[in-house]
Amino acid sequence: MDSVLDYQLYLFDFDGLLVDTEQLHYAAYMEMARGQGFPLTWDFQRFCQVAHSKPMGFFDGWQKEHPRALEGTSKEMLYEEKKRLYVELLQKKPLEFMEGAEVLINALDLHRIKSAVVTNSPKEQIELIKQALPALQKISLWITREDYSQPKPSPEGYLKAIALLAKPGDKIIGFEDTLKGLKALLAAGADAVLICPKDTGYISEAKKMGAKHFESLLIFYSYFTSTR
Repeated sequence: MDSVLDYQLYLFDFDGLLVDTEQLHYAAYMEMARGQGFPLTWDFQRFCQVAHSKPMGFFDGWQKEHPRALEGTSKEMLYEEKKRLYVELLQKKPLEFMEGAEVLINALDLHRIKSAVVTNSPKEQIELIKQALPALQKISLWITREDYSQPKPSPEGYLKAIALLAKPGDKIIGFEDTLKGLKALLAAGADAVLICPKDTGYISEAKKMGAKHFESLLIFYSYFTSTR
């Protein structure tokens, strides 16, 4: 992998990578489950393992523990309720960048390096977060859930960002915190970086796929700026 400044386009996932929102997603899902009368005792780590495994992964895991959880309703209807609860939390809770995210965003803006976010979050939620953390507005392009049909691990969202921003011959790098996101990045032809704690269970699998691993965006940025 080359220096930070040797890439012409940076691609980012969003939740849990740039902004610390995963705890809010966790709280919203847990509250939704309680409201339906089928509560879960999952800790945050268990939630991430299940919810990040595949699209709508939370509901499959929930239904395994409570086979009747979806009777008389649907994943889609309950997901809408989860989104409502999540927006309420966004409006009440202070938001913070993940370690190194703001530093990297500012550096890319300073050097006029193009950047894009590809996220499963809808535009309504993203706009609330951008208002709370104005540095996010330095990112060139935002691809939200309304902008593509197939979620990750499909590369559709990333391919759209590349088509809109990249020039022929541009070197492209992307960052994710889940395997399904890495698969999307790699399928889109980007150099892929997994950002997650060192005790995360799928790091070795990510490396076999061809991804690099760093514990935070700050460690990534510090390493490649110090070795240039």
